[in-house]
Amino acid sequence: MLAKRIIPCLDVSHGRVVKGKQFQHVQDVDDPVTLGKMYSGQGADELVFYDITATHEKRPIFVSTVKSIAEEISIPFTVGGGMRCADDFRQMLLAGADKVSVNSAAVLHPELIREAAERFGNQCVVLSVDGKRNGNGGWDVYIEGGRKNTGISVWEWTRRAVALGAGEICMNSIDADGEKKGYDLELNRILSEALTVPVIASGGAGTMKDFAEVLRAGADAALAASVFHFGQISIPELKKYLASQGIPVRL
Repeated sequence: MLAKRIIPCLDVSHGRVVKGKQFQHVQDVDDPVTLGKMYSGQGADELVFYDITATHEKRPIFVSTVKSIAEEISIPFTVGGGMRCADDFRQMLLAGADKVSVNSAAVLHPELIREAAERFGNQCVVLSVDGKRNGNGGWDVYIEGGRKNTGISVWEWTRRAVALGAGEICMNSIDADGEKKGYDLELNRILSEALTVPVIASGGAGTMKDFAEVLRAGADAALAASVFHFGQISIPELKKYLASQGIPVRL
């Protein structure tokens, strides 16, 4: 069995790492370069950087920040926020990213996934999906930082995206985001069983047990932010705990 990955996430707004709850009530946390360097040193498997207001503000991502982080870390680096075309992927890869995450633009223009995959390889294309329960037993896809409900089914969209060339799915649960009551296990189980690419679970981590549960549910990786940012869980201790639970991780 492949080792499961632990991925800290830097949600960045105007050059600062921030954190909110259900994509709202955003508060300042720290400098992204400082946190990125710390997580790389602690043994995180990857680092994710999201410029969370770039799409809504219709502006490009802050490339200088991406470059500064890339220079300080020695782990795989995924960058997302405000991606609109394949040339934006190229710019991020040249700035030091290993993978590029796309969300809203891919929903509006699905062929972007195919074009990016053909130019840079499936392994470089991460589809980030913001999903929320719709009251009918399913989940809807939201765009523009969780501000707009598209009415599109998460299940149908992720299947189509993989067919177009997405090499990985990062599933962000809006319902669970920042609540620290656990990941959406049902959602991650369904996607992990149905899709042929790795699934990263995002939203809801509060305890080490939460990580273990979602990884056992089938997720290939668990992404989290505030529990790491505020020192509630340390990555080395988390990995020791997961190993003790029989979950394969890189120690």
